[in-house]
Amino acid sequence: MTGRVSAIWRYPIKSHGRETLVRVTLEPGKALPWDRVWAVAHTESKADGTDWASCANFSRAAKAPGLAAISSRLDEATGRVTLRHPDLGELEFHPDDEPERLIAWAGGLVPANRSPSHRVVRARAQNFTDSAFPSVTLCNAASHKAVEERLGADLSPQRWRGNIWIEGLAPWAEFDWIGREVTVGGATLRVEERTDRCLATHANPDTGARDADILAALDSFGHQDFSVRAVVTEGGDVALGDAVTPS
Repeated sequence: MTGRVSAIWRYPIKSHGRETLVRVTLEPGKALPWDRVWAVAHTESKADGTDWASCANFSRAAKAPGLAAISSRLDEATGRVTLRHPDLGELEFHPDDEPERLIAWAGGLVPANRSPSHRVVRARAQNFTDSAFPSVTLCNAASHKAVEERLGADLSPQRWRGNIWIEGLAPWAEFDWIGREVTVGGATLRVEERTDRCLATHANPDTGARDADILAALDSFGHQDFSVRAVVTEGGDVALGDAVTPS
């Protein structure tokens, strides 16, 4: 079954903002460009960017749901990032040159019983995706609709923080792609695994408040997974409306 790319998203600073794109150029063996290039390490973390580090090393929406309400815009030419939050207003800064500004601006969103945000780390070896390999997440719009119907509520797709959204598939069809190659626009990706989910999905991306039991809804389908993680095997351009065809 062939689908179509319906949305493309990147997250320049892990768990600190999201940005929608019209097109992107994927490269073999790499994450989506500028996706999770930076992350905010907490006081207990030893992550320094020389190697990949798991999400447990960073301030994230699973522990600090208020972070989910941040949106972002990246200027690729200058590396400056603009963040917005409904309660904090706007921050424009450079994560490499002015990291303390991000800590001061968003650090208060971390609950007092969690390790506080401490420093901004730039990935030098591999982007800080949630997999130990450079992954691009493929999300099925029909699977999202199935979760909405199970909960009886409209849900923002941004709860899943995925990269490439696909329309025109059957619900959960993406799980059948494990181990297969998928053509997405001008690129080819090999699907490696399902994406396991956590409490970050419970946070409303508009408000930062936990307001839906997403994990229970997923449990009703017999798993707690949503989307699949894939590796780019052949680079190429991907744009809204492009065809998505599994092998």
